[in-house]
Amino acid sequence: MGRRIRWLGIILVACMGLVIAQLVNIQLVKAKALQTSPNNPRVAVLTDVNPRGEILAADGTVLAHSVKTPKSVSKATYPFDYVREYPQGPLYAGITGYWGPYYAGTGIEQSYSSYLGPHQQAPQTFSQLLFREKMPTTTDNVTLTVQPALQQAAWNALTTSVPGGNNDGAVVVMQPSTGNILAMVSNPTFDPNSLVGTTYNSDKLAYFSYNQPDHEGYVPLRPLATEKRFPPGSTMKVVTTTAIYNYNPSLATYNYPQQKCQPFSDGKPVCDSYGACGGTVQVTLPVSCDSAYAYLGVQVGVDNMTKQAQMFGYDSVPGIDVPAVEPSVFPKLPPNSQALLGQSSIGQYDVAATALQNAMVAAAVANHGVLMTPHLMSSVTDSQGAKVETYSPHAASQVSSAQTAQQVTSLMEAVTQPPGTAAGIFPSYLCAAVKTGTAQTVPGGPLDDWMIGFAPANNPQVAVAVVVPQQARSTQGATIAGPIMKSVMQAAVPQSSVSQPCSTSG
Repeated sequence: MGRRIRWLGIILVACMGLVIAQLVNIQLVKAKALQTSPNNPRVAVLTDVNPRGEILAADGTVLAHSVKTPKSVSKATYPFDYVREYPQGPLYAGITGYWGPYYAGTGIEQSYSSYLGPHQQAPQTFSQLLFREKMPTTTDNVTLTVQPALQQAAWNALTTSVPGGNNDGAVVVMQPSTGNILAMVSNPTFDPNSLVGTTYNSDKLAYFSYNQPDHEGYVPLRPLATEKRFPPGSTMKVVTTTAIYNYNPSLATYNYPQQKCQPFSDGKPVCDSYGACGGTVQVTLPVSCDSAYAYLGVQVGVDNMTKQAQMFGYDSVPGIDVPAVEPSVFPKLPPNSQALLGQSSIGQYDVAATALQNAMVAAAVANHGVLMTPHLMSSVTDSQGAKVETYSPHAASQVSSAQTAQQVTSLMEAVTQPPGTAAGIFPSYLCAAVKTGTAQTVPGGPLDDWMIGFAPANNPQVAVAVVVPQQARSTQGATIAGPIMKSVMQAAVPQSSVSQPCSTSG
């Protein structure tokens, strides 16, 4: 009997310990998450009647805040105490998204709503810990990594550099060493102020309008930078080159014969529209020789090409902190495929990438083969300015060795020198390392023009991806995306900031 009583006592003490542990977990460990959860009824009740915190750019520029509802607005038509405002209008819409009483939030507004929205202040004293109903309501502010000068420069370049008015597209600028998104613009865009007004009918009309395709077929409410995939064209050769050095380095010295087309026994040949080309990768990457790279991709093999693309982020949703991001796609190919793998190795067939994905490719090469997780939030602060949360950069994957990244960098630098496809575009001080892409969407149809790259090549500060779809067949990635890339890089890396000579050989 005594033994049973002892065991019963042990069990009761253990149960009491579990209860205490759970109380500590709820009251202390998970307190913040529970207080700010949108599923918390107290939070839900306060969402529309109280202000939200501010969204700020890296320099403190206000991108979103709440203001008192004008007294002229009838409570019968708009019963809420505050109205959300976006002082920068459409410029940051693809990042901030919007938050209003009639439509669900998007962008940063949605991702960090538990901080931005009204929630009970964390307890500061033991008494407040015991009597939570006495805690005042507060909101937190979210500071982003985006740099306003660079955001504006990217927007200006995208919307003014393309001849003919077909300037829908996207620009993404990353800091390779951290994954910070320094700028991210999409065109078409929308004005978030028109979706969060005090009149339901006007908000509804704006929402309907922004959900309609524009003259190029793109919907303003779906940012092209993160929610639209395009065939990457020859920018995919950066991935293929990395796979060559990673999995079959002997291919880097293979002297591909001068020829216009690479035949395949199981499908259509891959041909170069500009005539015969050949040589080693030191020659064929700068001039973007399709036939050579189709052959090299086949020699790397389906499994290795697939693994390499996935290391760069293909086939998975990037870890960036905005919702509704489309994963880029490297197609599932038969094991012994040649023609389809050849096409995929030059960014055709069913390969599809977002501008964000291609910025990640450039950033990983720039960062010695380490792909950092892209992100927008820098820090969260409470109403008193105290830090609530700070982002810590972390790696998403190791795409290659540092030596391989250096070899690919040297080849990308050569793209900016004669006879490279981007020769003459960039001032020498930038030490730009780039790759052009001109992707055919349908036979005889328009082209999607690309450029990806980073600068300076010997001390990378920024990695950039530019895509401008639906361009005339007479265009190239160099002629359409190139001037945009140049403007963005010059804004990000002024000549006065470059002190080291341009050399990455070795």
